[in-house]
Amino acid sequence: MTDMIDPRMMMIIAAAAIATYLTRCGGYLVISRIRTLPPRAEAALNAVPAAVLTTLVAPTFYFGGMDVKIAMAIGLAAGLRFSLIPMMAVAAGSAILIRHLGLF
Repeated sequence: MTDMIDPRMMMIIAAAAIATYLTRCGGYLVISRIRTLPPRAEAALNAVPAAVLTTLVAPTFYFGGMDVKIAMAIGLAAGLRFSLIPMMAVAAGSAILIRHLGLF
């Protein structure tokens, strides 16, 4: 079971969780102190969730095998057409199918 847990990935997940928590707290503090939020600050706060999500997806893409890369590409294509749940189902299903067929 311990072979399945990559310490680097656990550190990335923990760092992303801490970054998310701190940006949420920071956003609350900024908004509570300032009556009107400048457009640049609002744009920066809107970009935070995508940046944190990238910290989770990029290492998986980099360290994953070809099956993971293909499944993520299929998931990306499905995400352009469908909402979150169907996209996740398509990506997970494609990874399962690729691994089951032993293509990579």
